[in-house]
Amino acid sequence: MISFISSIFLLIAGYFVYGKIAEKIFGVEENRKTPAIANPDGVDYVPLATWRVFLIQFLNIAGLGPIFGAIMGIMFGPAAFIWIVFGTIFAGGVHDYFSGMMSIRSNGASLPELVGKELGNSVKQFMRGFSLILMILVGAVFVSGPASLLANMTPDSITVTWWIVIVFAYYIMATLLPIDKLIGKIYPVFGFALLFMAAGILVAMVINKAPIPEFTDGFANMHPKKLPIFPMMFVSIACGAISGFHATQSPLMARCIKNENLGRRVFYGSMVAEGIVALIWAAAAASFFGSIEGLQHFVSELAPTANKPAVVVDLISKQWLGHFGGMLALLGVIAAPLTSGDTALRSARLIAADFLHFDQKPIKKRLIISIPIFVITFLILQMKFEVLWRYFAWSNQTLAVFTLWAITVYLAKKKKFYWISLIPALFMTAVSVTYILIAPEGFHFSAIPSYSIGIAISLTLFILFQFKINGKLGGLNT
Repeated sequence: MISFISSIFLLIAGYFVYGKIAEKIFGVEENRKTPAIANPDGVDYVPLATWRVFLIQFLNIAGLGPIFGAIMGIMFGPAAFIWIVFGTIFAGGVHDYFSGMMSIRSNGASLPELVGKELGNSVKQFMRGFSLILMILVGAVFVSGPASLLANMTPDSITVTWWIVIVFAYYIMATLLPIDKLIGKIYPVFGFALLFMAAGILVAMVINKAPIPEFTDGFANMHPKKLPIFPMMFVSIACGAISGFHATQSPLMARCIKNENLGRRVFYGSMVAEGIVALIWAAAAASFFGSIEGLQHFVSELAPTANKPAVVVDLISKQWLGHFGGMLALLGVIAAPLTSGDTALRSARLIAADFLHFDQKPIKKRLIISIPIFVITFLILQMKFEVLWRYFAWSNQTLAVFTLWAITVYLAKKKKFYWISLIPALFMTAVSVTYILIAPEGFHFSAIPSYSIGIAISLTLFILFQFKINGKLGGLNT
Protein backbone atom coordinates (compact mmCIF):
# COMPACT_ATOMS: atom_id res chain seq x y z
CA MET A 1 0.00 0.00 0.00
CA ILE A 2 2.91 2.38 0.68
CA SER A 3 4.13 2.22 -2.93
CA PHE A 4 0.59 2.77 -4.23
CA ILE A 5 -0.13 5.80 -2.01
CA SER A 6 3.30 7.25 -2.81
CA SER A 7 2.54 6.90 -6.51
CA ILE A 8 -0.68 8.87 -6.16
CA PHE A 9 1.09 11.66 -4.24
CA LEU A 10 3.81 11.79 -6.91
CA LEU A 11 1.19 12.23 -9.63
CA ILE A 12 -0.50 15.08 -7.76
CA ALA A 13 2.87 16.73 -7.10
CA GLY A 14 3.70 16.32 -10.78
CA TYR A 15 0.67 18.38 -11.73
CA PHE A 16 1.64 21.29 -9.48
CA VAL A 17 5.38 21.21 -10.19
CA TYR A 18 6.08 19.81 -13.64
CA GLY A 19 2.76 21.01 -15.03
CA LYS A 20 3.68 24.54 -13.95
CA ILE A 21 7.08 24.18 -15.66
CA ALA A 22 5.36 23.12 -18.91
CA GLU A 23 3.01 26.11 -18.62
CA LYS A 24 5.92 28.55 -18.21
CA ILE A 25 7.78 27.06 -21.16
CA PHE A 26 4.74 27.43 -23.43
CA GLY A 27 4.06 31.02 -22.35
CA VAL A 28 0.37 31.59 -21.64
CA GLU A 29 -1.22 34.83 -22.87
CA GLU A 30 -4.27 35.47 -20.67
CA ASN A 31 -5.52 38.39 -22.78
CA ARG A 32 -5.38 36.49 -26.05
CA LYS A 33 -8.82 35.44 -27.34
CA THR A 34 -9.35 31.70 -27.56
CA PRO A 35 -11.13 30.16 -30.61
CA ALA A 36 -14.35 29.76 -28.62
CA ILE A 37 -14.44 33.51 -27.91
CA ALA A 38 -13.11 34.69 -31.27
CA ASN A 39 -15.05 32.37 -33.62
CA PRO A 40 -18.14 30.84 -31.97
CA ASP A 41 -20.29 28.82 -34.42
CA GLY A 42 -22.83 27.14 -32.12
CA VAL A 43 -21.74 23.62 -33.18
CA ASP A 44 -18.08 22.94 -32.37
CA TYR A 45 -16.80 26.38 -31.29
CA VAL A 46 -18.86 26.89 -28.14
CA PRO A 47 -17.61 28.59 -24.93
CA LEU A 48 -18.22 26.21 -22.02
CA ALA A 49 -17.77 26.48 -18.26
CA THR A 50 -14.33 25.35 -17.10
CA TRP A 51 -15.65 22.46 -15.04
CA ARG A 52 -17.54 21.18 -18.07
CA VAL A 53 -14.46 21.50 -20.27
CA PHE A 54 -12.38 19.58 -17.72
CA LEU A 55 -14.93 16.78 -17.36
CA ILE A 56 -15.38 16.45 -21.11
CA GLN A 57 -11.60 16.34 -21.68
CA PHE A 58 -11.13 13.85 -18.84
CA LEU A 59 -13.90 11.57 -20.02
CA ASN A 60 -12.77 11.88 -23.64
CA ILE A 61 -9.29 10.57 -22.83
CA ALA A 62 -10.23 8.19 -19.98
CA GLY A 63 -11.61 5.43 -22.17
CA LEU A 64 -10.87 1.75 -21.75
CA GLY A 65 -7.13 2.48 -21.73
CA PRO A 66 -6.52 3.40 -18.06
CA ILE A 67 -8.80 0.55 -16.95
CA PHE A 68 -8.33 -2.35 -19.37
CA GLY A 69 -4.76 -1.30 -20.21
CA ALA A 70 -3.81 -1.06 -16.54
CA ILE A 71 -5.25 -4.54 -15.85
CA MET A 72 -3.23 -6.04 -18.71
CA GLY A 73 -0.17 -3.97 -17.84
CA ILE A 74 0.06 -4.97 -14.16
CA MET A 75 0.66 -8.54 -15.28
CA PHE A 76 4.22 -7.42 -16.03
CA GLY A 77 4.69 -6.65 -12.32
CA PRO A 78 5.20 -3.54 -10.12
CA ALA A 79 7.11 -1.89 -12.97
CA ALA A 80 3.66 -0.91 -14.24
CA PHE A 81 3.28 1.54 -11.33
CA ILE A 82 6.56 3.24 -12.27
CA TRP A 83 5.50 3.64 -15.90
CA ILE A 84 2.08 5.06 -14.98
CA VAL A 85 3.61 7.67 -12.64
CA PHE A 86 6.60 8.82 -14.66
CA GLY A 87 4.90 8.30 -18.01
CA THR A 88 2.02 10.54 -16.91
CA ILE A 89 4.20 13.32 -15.47
CA PHE A 90 7.02 13.51 -18.01
CA ALA A 91 5.40 12.20 -21.19
CA GLY A 92 1.60 12.10 -21.13
CA GLY A 93 1.08 15.41 -19.34
CA VAL A 94 3.58 17.17 -21.62
CA HIS A 95 2.04 15.59 -24.72
CA ASP A 96 -1.52 16.54 -23.76
CA TYR A 97 -0.76 20.06 -22.52
CA PHE A 98 1.32 21.25 -25.45
CA SER A 99 -0.87 19.65 -28.13
CA GLY A 100 -3.93 21.28 -26.55
CA MET A 101 -2.30 24.69 -26.29
CA MET A 102 -0.92 24.50 -29.83
CA SER A 103 -4.46 23.81 -31.05
CA ILE A 104 -5.76 26.85 -29.14
CA ARG A 105 -3.11 29.00 -30.82
CA SER A 106 -4.14 27.56 -34.24
CA ASN A 107 -7.88 28.30 -33.98
CA GLY A 108 -8.72 24.81 -32.69
CA ALA A 109 -6.96 23.00 -35.57
CA SER A 110 -7.15 19.20 -35.55
CA LEU A 111 -4.05 17.12 -34.88
CA PRO A 112 -3.07 16.34 -38.51
CA GLU A 113 -3.06 20.05 -39.32
CA LEU A 114 -0.90 20.81 -36.26
CA VAL A 115 1.58 18.03 -37.00
CA GLY A 116 1.69 18.90 -40.70
CA LYS A 117 2.40 22.54 -39.92
CA GLU A 118 5.51 21.57 -37.95
CA LEU A 119 6.74 18.44 -39.77
CA GLY A 120 5.83 19.20 -43.39
CA ASN A 121 3.08 18.66 -45.94
CA SER A 122 3.92 15.02 -46.68
CA VAL A 123 3.64 14.18 -42.98
CA LYS A 124 0.37 16.12 -42.86
CA GLN A 125 -1.13 13.94 -45.60
CA PHE A 126 0.02 10.78 -43.84
CA MET A 127 -1.31 12.01 -40.49
CA ARG A 128 -4.70 12.81 -41.96
CA GLY A 129 -5.18 9.21 -43.03
CA PHE A 130 -3.49 7.70 -39.97
CA SER A 131 -5.47 9.81 -37.48
CA LEU A 132 -8.74 9.10 -39.24
CA ILE A 133 -8.07 5.36 -39.11
CA LEU A 134 -7.16 5.57 -35.41
CA MET A 135 -10.34 7.50 -34.58
CA ILE A 136 -12.43 4.85 -36.32
CA LEU A 137 -10.51 2.10 -34.46
CA VAL A 138 -11.17 3.92 -31.17
CA GLY A 139 -14.86 4.22 -32.02
CA ALA A 140 -15.02 0.48 -32.74
CA VAL A 141 -13.06 -0.49 -29.58
CA PHE A 142 -15.27 1.74 -27.45
CA VAL A 143 -18.45 0.26 -28.86
CA SER A 144 -17.38 -3.33 -28.19
CA GLY A 145 -16.15 -2.79 -24.62
CA PRO A 146 -19.22 -1.04 -23.16
CA ALA A 147 -21.55 -3.41 -25.03
CA SER A 148 -19.89 -6.43 -23.37
CA LEU A 149 -20.17 -4.89 -19.89
CA LEU A 150 -23.79 -3.80 -20.41
CA ALA A 151 -24.73 -7.28 -21.62
CA ASN A 152 -23.41 -8.69 -18.31
CA MET A 153 -25.73 -6.33 -16.39
CA THR A 154 -28.95 -7.03 -18.29
CA PRO A 155 -31.16 -10.08 -19.00
CA ASP A 156 -29.89 -12.67 -21.49
CA SER A 157 -32.53 -11.59 -23.96
CA ILE A 158 -30.62 -8.31 -24.46
CA THR A 159 -27.50 -9.60 -26.15
CA VAL A 160 -24.16 -7.94 -26.87
CA THR A 161 -25.35 -7.37 -30.44
CA TRP A 162 -28.36 -5.40 -29.23
CA TRP A 163 -26.17 -3.27 -26.99
CA ILE A 164 -23.77 -2.62 -29.89
CA VAL A 165 -26.72 -1.26 -31.89
CA ILE A 166 -27.85 0.94 -28.97
CA VAL A 167 -24.35 2.28 -28.26
CA PHE A 168 -23.79 2.90 -31.96
CA ALA A 169 -27.04 4.87 -32.19
CA TYR A 170 -25.88 7.08 -29.32
CA TYR A 171 -22.54 7.63 -31.06
CA ILE A 172 -24.30 8.80 -34.21
CA MET A 173 -26.24 11.43 -32.26
CA ALA A 174 -23.14 12.57 -30.33
CA THR A 175 -21.18 12.92 -33.57
CA LEU A 176 -23.78 15.02 -35.34
CA LEU A 177 -25.34 17.24 -32.66
CA PRO A 178 -23.79 20.53 -31.43
CA ILE A 179 -21.33 19.82 -28.63
CA ASP A 180 -23.35 21.61 -25.95
CA LYS A 181 -26.64 19.82 -26.76
CA LEU A 182 -25.75 16.25 -25.79
CA ILE A 183 -22.09 15.84 -24.77
CA GLY A 184 -22.09 19.04 -22.71
CA LYS A 185 -25.19 17.96 -20.78
CA ILE A 186 -24.67 14.25 -20.01
CA TYR A 187 -20.93 14.26 -19.26
CA PRO A 188 -21.39 15.57 -15.70
CA VAL A 189 -23.56 12.52 -14.96
CA PHE A 190 -20.99 10.18 -16.48
CA GLY A 191 -18.29 12.06 -14.59
CA PHE A 192 -19.97 11.38 -11.26
CA ALA A 193 -20.25 7.68 -12.07
CA LEU A 194 -16.58 7.46 -13.07
CA LEU A 195 -15.40 9.34 -9.97
CA PHE A 196 -17.60 7.16 -7.75
CA MET A 197 -16.08 4.08 -9.34
CA ALA A 198 -12.50 5.19 -8.73
CA ALA A 199 -13.16 6.37 -5.17
CA GLY A 200 -15.22 3.26 -4.35
CA ILE A 201 -12.55 0.84 -5.53
CA LEU A 202 -9.87 2.82 -3.67
CA VAL A 203 -11.82 2.71 -0.38
CA ALA A 204 -12.57 -1.00 -0.88
CA MET A 205 -8.86 -1.75 -1.25
CA VAL A 206 -8.16 0.01 2.06
CA ILE A 207 -11.05 -1.67 3.92
CA ASN A 208 -10.17 -5.12 2.60
CA LYS A 209 -6.46 -4.55 3.32
CA ALA A 210 -5.75 -5.68 -0.19
CA PRO A 211 -2.18 -6.96 -0.74
CA ILE A 212 -1.08 -4.36 -3.29
CA PRO A 213 2.37 -5.07 -4.81
CA GLU A 214 5.24 -2.97 -3.43
CA PHE A 215 8.32 -1.61 -5.16
CA THR A 216 10.36 -3.68 -2.69
CA ASP A 217 8.99 -6.80 -4.44
CA GLY A 218 11.35 -5.96 -7.30
CA PHE A 219 10.78 -5.12 -10.94
CA ALA A 220 11.39 -8.50 -12.53
CA ASN A 221 9.22 -9.38 -15.53
CA MET A 222 6.23 -11.36 -14.22
CA HIS A 223 4.26 -11.70 -17.46
CA PRO A 224 2.98 -15.30 -17.84
CA LYS A 225 3.92 -15.39 -21.54
CA LYS A 226 7.26 -13.72 -20.83
CA LEU A 227 6.49 -10.85 -23.18
CA PRO A 228 9.30 -8.30 -22.72
CA ILE A 229 8.54 -5.31 -20.49
CA PHE A 230 10.13 -3.11 -23.13
CA PRO A 231 8.28 -2.35 -25.32
CA MET A 232 5.17 -4.43 -24.58
CA MET A 233 4.19 -2.89 -21.23
CA PHE A 234 4.68 0.64 -22.57
CA VAL A 235 2.09 -0.07 -25.26
CA SER A 236 -0.31 -2.08 -23.08
CA ILE A 237 -0.54 0.85 -20.65
CA ALA A 238 -1.14 3.72 -23.04
CA CYS A 239 -4.02 5.94 -21.92
CA GLY A 240 -2.87 5.71 -18.30
CA ALA A 241 0.57 7.09 -19.15
CA ILE A 242 0.80 8.58 -22.66
CA SER A 243 -1.61 8.22 -25.55
CA GLY A 244 -1.64 9.77 -29.00
CA PHE A 245 -5.43 9.52 -28.93
CA HIS A 246 -5.48 12.33 -26.37
CA ALA A 247 -4.03 14.81 -28.86
CA THR A 248 -6.91 14.09 -31.22
CA GLN A 249 -9.36 14.99 -28.45
CA SER A 250 -7.65 18.15 -27.23
CA PRO A 251 -8.77 20.22 -30.26
CA LEU A 252 -12.39 19.56 -29.25
CA MET A 253 -11.84 21.41 -25.99
CA ALA A 254 -9.43 23.89 -27.58
CA ARG A 255 -12.56 25.09 -29.39
CA CYS A 256 -14.50 25.45 -26.11
CA ILE A 257 -12.01 26.75 -23.52
CA LYS A 258 -12.45 30.39 -22.51
CA ASN A 259 -8.93 31.40 -21.49
CA GLU A 260 -5.41 30.11 -22.12
CA ASN A 261 -4.61 30.13 -18.40
CA LEU A 262 -7.07 27.23 -17.98
CA GLY A 263 -4.98 24.98 -20.24
CA ARG A 264 -2.89 23.37 -17.50
CA ARG A 265 -6.00 22.55 -15.47
CA VAL A 266 -7.83 21.06 -18.44
CA PHE A 267 -5.11 19.28 -20.44
CA TYR A 268 -2.35 18.41 -17.95
CA GLY A 269 -4.84 17.99 -15.11
CA SER A 270 -6.98 15.54 -17.06
CA MET A 271 -3.92 13.43 -17.80
CA VAL A 272 -2.98 13.29 -14.12
CA ALA A 273 -6.55 12.34 -13.18
CA GLU A 274 -6.41 9.54 -15.74
CA GLY A 275 -3.09 8.35 -14.34
CA ILE A 276 -4.71 8.07 -10.90
CA VAL A 277 -7.56 5.99 -12.39
CA ALA A 278 -4.98 3.71 -14.03
CA LEU A 279 -3.10 3.29 -10.74
CA ILE A 280 -6.31 2.35 -8.91
CA TRP A 281 -7.27 -0.32 -11.43
CA ALA A 282 -3.74 -1.72 -11.71
CA ALA A 283 -3.60 -2.03 -7.90
CA ALA A 284 -7.14 -3.42 -7.67
CA ALA A 285 -6.54 -6.11 -10.28
CA ALA A 286 -3.26 -7.18 -8.66
CA SER A 287 -4.65 -7.27 -5.11
CA PHE A 288 -8.20 -8.60 -5.58
CA PHE A 289 -6.92 -12.03 -6.56
CA GLY A 290 -4.32 -12.07 -3.77
CA SER A 291 -1.36 -11.36 -6.01
CA ILE A 292 -0.34 -10.68 -9.60
CA GLU A 293 0.05 -14.44 -10.03
CA GLY A 294 -3.54 -14.87 -8.83
CA LEU A 295 -4.75 -12.41 -11.45
CA GLN A 296 -2.76 -14.22 -14.13
CA HIS A 297 -4.22 -17.58 -13.12
CA PHE A 298 -7.79 -16.23 -13.17
CA VAL A 299 -7.33 -14.70 -16.61
CA SER A 300 -5.76 -17.88 -17.99
CA GLU A 301 -8.85 -19.88 -16.94
CA LEU A 302 -11.21 -17.68 -18.96
CA ALA A 303 -12.36 -18.66 -22.43
CA PRO A 304 -10.00 -17.48 -25.20
CA THR A 305 -12.84 -15.48 -26.76
CA ALA A 306 -13.77 -13.69 -23.52
CA ASN A 307 -13.25 -9.95 -23.07
CA LYS A 308 -10.95 -10.73 -20.13
CA PRO A 309 -10.44 -7.22 -18.69
CA ALA A 310 -14.22 -6.69 -18.79
CA VAL A 311 -14.74 -9.89 -16.75
CA VAL A 312 -12.14 -8.73 -14.18
CA VAL A 313 -13.79 -5.30 -13.86
CA ASP A 314 -17.24 -6.87 -13.48
CA LEU A 315 -16.08 -9.28 -10.75
CA ILE A 316 -14.10 -6.73 -8.72
CA SER A 317 -16.88 -4.11 -8.81
CA LYS A 318 -19.64 -6.49 -7.72
CA GLN A 319 -17.73 -8.29 -4.96
CA TRP A 320 -16.03 -5.27 -3.40
CA LEU A 321 -18.85 -2.74 -3.69
CA GLY A 322 -21.93 -4.91 -3.40
CA HIS A 323 -24.75 -5.11 -5.91
CA PHE A 324 -25.77 -1.42 -5.93
CA GLY A 325 -22.24 -0.09 -5.61
CA GLY A 326 -21.08 -2.53 -8.23
CA MET A 327 -23.76 -1.33 -10.62
CA LEU A 328 -22.71 2.29 -10.14
CA ALA A 329 -19.03 1.40 -10.49
CA LEU A 330 -19.68 -0.54 -13.67
CA LEU A 331 -21.63 2.42 -15.02
CA GLY A 332 -18.53 4.50 -14.36
CA VAL A 333 -16.40 2.03 -16.27
CA ILE A 334 -18.95 2.02 -19.09
CA ALA A 335 -19.15 5.82 -19.10
CA ALA A 336 -15.40 6.10 -19.68
CA PRO A 337 -15.27 4.31 -23.04
CA LEU A 338 -18.66 5.66 -24.11
CA THR A 339 -17.44 9.20 -23.66
CA SER A 340 -14.28 8.46 -25.61
CA GLY A 341 -15.95 6.56 -28.41
CA ASP A 342 -18.49 9.28 -29.17
CA THR A 343 -15.88 12.03 -29.30
CA ALA A 344 -13.50 9.80 -31.28
CA LEU A 345 -16.04 9.60 -34.09
CA ARG A 346 -16.74 13.32 -33.66
CA SER A 347 -12.99 13.93 -34.03
CA ALA A 348 -12.98 11.76 -37.16
CA ARG A 349 -15.68 14.00 -38.61
CA LEU A 350 -13.71 17.14 -37.79
CA ILE A 351 -10.43 15.73 -39.15
CA ALA A 352 -12.13 14.83 -42.43
CA ALA A 353 -13.90 18.20 -42.53
CA ASP A 354 -10.61 20.07 -42.00
CA PHE A 355 -8.82 18.56 -44.98
CA LEU A 356 -11.94 18.55 -47.19
CA HIS A 357 -12.69 22.17 -46.18
CA PHE A 358 -16.31 21.27 -45.40
CA ASP A 359 -18.23 23.77 -43.28
CA GLN A 360 -19.75 21.73 -40.45
CA LYS A 361 -22.54 24.09 -39.46
CA PRO A 362 -25.12 22.63 -41.93
CA ILE A 363 -26.37 19.16 -40.82
CA LYS A 364 -26.30 17.99 -44.45
CA LYS A 365 -22.53 18.44 -44.70
CA ARG A 366 -22.04 16.73 -41.34
CA LEU A 367 -23.96 13.74 -42.67
CA ILE A 368 -21.97 13.59 -45.90
CA ILE A 369 -18.78 13.11 -43.90
CA SER A 370 -20.22 11.06 -41.03
CA ILE A 371 -22.10 8.31 -42.90
CA PRO A 372 -18.96 6.71 -44.45
CA ILE A 373 -17.27 6.88 -41.03
CA PHE A 374 -20.19 5.06 -39.40
CA VAL A 375 -20.21 2.35 -42.06
CA ILE A 376 -16.46 1.69 -41.75
CA THR A 377 -16.70 1.61 -37.94
CA PHE A 378 -19.50 -0.96 -38.10
CA LEU A 379 -17.46 -3.19 -40.44
CA ILE A 380 -14.39 -3.04 -38.16
CA LEU A 381 -16.59 -4.15 -35.25
CA GLN A 382 -16.65 -7.62 -36.81
CA MET A 383 -13.00 -8.15 -35.72
CA LYS A 384 -12.18 -9.95 -32.44
CA PHE A 385 -11.77 -7.56 -29.51
CA GLU A 386 -8.23 -8.74 -28.63
CA VAL A 387 -6.95 -8.19 -32.18
CA LEU A 388 -8.73 -4.85 -32.42
CA TRP A 389 -7.24 -3.71 -29.10
CA ARG A 390 -3.64 -4.59 -30.07
CA TYR A 391 -3.76 -2.68 -33.34
CA PHE A 392 -5.41 0.24 -31.58
CA ALA A 393 -2.70 0.24 -28.88
CA TRP A 394 0.21 0.37 -31.31
CA SER A 395 -1.46 2.97 -33.55
CA ASN A 396 -2.15 5.01 -30.43
CA GLN A 397 1.49 5.15 -29.34
CA THR A 398 2.72 5.77 -32.88
CA LEU A 399 0.45 8.79 -33.07
CA ALA A 400 1.97 10.03 -29.79
CA VAL A 401 5.41 9.83 -31.43
CA PHE A 402 4.39 12.15 -34.27
CA THR A 403 2.73 14.54 -31.82
CA LEU A 404 5.78 14.73 -29.55
CA TRP A 405 8.08 15.44 -32.50
CA ALA A 406 5.71 18.16 -33.73
CA ILE A 407 5.72 19.73 -30.24
CA THR A 408 9.52 19.59 -30.18
CA VAL A 409 9.84 21.34 -33.53
CA TYR A 410 7.25 23.93 -32.46
CA LEU A 411 9.21 24.73 -29.28
CA ALA A 412 12.51 24.85 -31.17
CA LYS A 413 11.04 27.34 -33.67
CA LYS A 414 9.88 29.50 -30.77
CA LYS A 415 13.35 29.18 -29.19
CA LYS A 416 11.88 27.57 -26.10
CA PHE A 417 13.16 24.67 -23.97
CA TYR A 418 12.36 21.84 -26.40
CA TRP A 419 14.04 19.09 -24.32
CA ILE A 420 10.82 18.79 -22.31
CA SER A 421 9.22 17.04 -25.30
CA LEU A 422 12.35 15.81 -27.12
CA ILE A 423 13.27 13.25 -24.44
CA PRO A 424 9.82 11.56 -24.39
CA ALA A 425 9.75 11.80 -28.22
CA LEU A 426 12.99 9.80 -28.45
CA PHE A 427 11.81 7.25 -25.89
CA MET A 428 8.40 6.72 -27.49
CA THR A 429 9.98 6.45 -30.94
CA ALA A 430 12.06 3.53 -29.67
CA VAL A 431 8.96 1.99 -28.03
CA SER A 432 6.77 2.24 -31.12
CA VAL A 433 9.37 0.97 -33.61
CA THR A 434 10.53 -1.87 -31.37
CA TYR A 435 6.96 -2.96 -30.68
CA ILE A 436 5.91 -3.37 -34.30
CA LEU A 437 9.12 -5.31 -34.97
CA ILE A 438 8.90 -7.66 -31.98
CA ALA A 439 5.15 -8.09 -31.41
CA PRO A 440 3.28 -11.25 -32.51
CA GLU A 441 0.87 -9.08 -34.52
CA GLY A 442 3.84 -7.23 -36.05
CA PHE A 443 6.94 -8.62 -37.76
CA HIS A 444 7.77 -11.01 -34.88
CA PHE A 445 11.52 -10.33 -35.05
CA SER A 446 13.83 -11.55 -32.29
CA ALA A 447 14.72 -9.21 -29.42
CA ILE A 448 18.24 -8.00 -30.31
CA PRO A 449 17.48 -6.85 -33.90
CA SER A 450 14.24 -5.21 -32.73
CA TYR A 451 15.92 -3.27 -29.92
CA SER A 452 18.86 -2.32 -32.16
CA ILE A 453 16.65 -0.96 -34.93
CA GLY A 454 14.38 0.91 -32.48
CA ILE A 455 17.32 2.61 -30.76
CA ALA A 456 19.06 3.32 -34.08
CA ILE A 457 15.99 5.07 -35.51
CA SER A 458 15.64 7.20 -32.38
CA LEU A 459 19.30 8.22 -32.52
CA THR A 460 19.06 8.97 -36.25
CA LEU A 461 16.08 11.26 -35.70
CA PHE A 462 17.90 12.97 -32.85
CA ILE A 463 20.94 13.65 -35.05
CA LEU A 464 18.77 14.91 -37.91
CA PHE A 465 16.92 17.20 -35.51
CA GLN A 466 20.19 18.61 -34.16
CA PHE A 467 21.41 19.27 -37.70
CA LYS A 468 18.11 20.96 -38.45
CA ILE A 469 18.12 23.32 -35.48
CA ASN A 470 21.75 24.21 -36.18
CA GLY A 471 20.85 25.19 -39.74
CA LYS A 472 22.94 22.49 -41.41
CA LEU A 473 19.88 21.05 -43.18
CA GLY A 474 18.22 24.32 -44.01
CA GLY A 475 16.76 25.23 -40.64
CA LEU A 476 13.42 24.48 -39.01
CA ASN A 477 11.47 27.03 -41.01
CA THR A 478 12.10 25.40 -44.38
